[in-house]
Amino acid sequence: MPSRKQKMLMLKLLSLFSVVRGYNILVITLAQYLASIYILAPDRPALEVIFDLQLFMLVTATALAIAGGYIINNFYDAEKDLINRPKKSMLDRIVSQRFKLTTYFVLNFASVFFASYVSFRAVVFFSVYIFGIWFYSHKLKRLPFVGNLTSAILSITPFFAVFIYYKNFDTVIFVHATFLFLLISMRELVKDLENLPGDMAQDYRTIPIVYGERISKIFLSGLTLLTLIPIYLLINRFHIGYMYLYFYSSVLVLTVFLVLLWQSNGRRHYVLLHNILKFIIVLGVFGILLIDIDLVLSRIF
Repeated sequence: MPSRKQKMLMLKLLSLFSVVRGYNILVITLAQYLASIYILAPDRPALEVIFDLQLFMLVTATALAIAGGYIINNFYDAEKDLINRPKKSMLDRIVSQRFKLTTYFVLNFASVFFASYVSFRAVVFFSVYIFGIWFYSHKLKRLPFVGNLTSAILSITPFFAVFIYYKNFDTVIFVHATFLFLLISMRELVKDLENLPGDMAQDYRTIPIVYGERISKIFLSGLTLLTLIPIYLLINRFHIGYMYLYFYSSVLVLTVFLVLLWQSNGRRHYVLLHNILKFIIVLGVFGILLIDIDLVLSRIF
């Protein structure tokens, strides 16, 4: 049987994992590698990409910077989360705010250190990225439109680190990025609807608070329709292998999303909508494998 001290250590590790949202970081890391193999460097052997030390350093720097970003975001949102997510907030509070801040600075320093192995430009890139996350958490997230736009940009920025590394400027990459950007923008707006009580208590000026739920739903409907443009282009103008199955499935799921959106009238409904969008995004990560199914099968067999 584990001792009381061991149980507390396990709880603190679980709390820190919850704060940095380790599951999200794992998905982003996987997405960066799959995007590198199948989209950014399709002409290179898969093993060469996987064992590329500089790519590993970039991906690690990204993971550390994002983990630090989640910590500083949690630090500023502590009071709001007590209202919106009381159970998660209690778990997160097992680790002290002082320890979180210390970990935040350590993670950011480590991120820049790993980036320095690649190049000075990588150091500048991640330094600006880390500052952008802090500035968003400290100021911008309280503002309508600006907060949502900044959050969506920061969410896709890690992929541009790998994109710049491979110097691949194919149009298909920007179309993929546009689709992801729209999905993340939708997710951020749904989160604002989901977090209305805490945002109002903390004097946030999000789109639902300033313009109301109906206008927010109209914006979400417009963003949903806009996703059809990159979906159409990716299916009809570019070679994406069997990934077209993912995009057709996305259209179906987004149709269900729209129907549920206009029937939603409470936090429970918005949490469901948030999870639907997360499902589409995570499914898209594994959908990258469908671009070259022969490569996948050759690695398995």
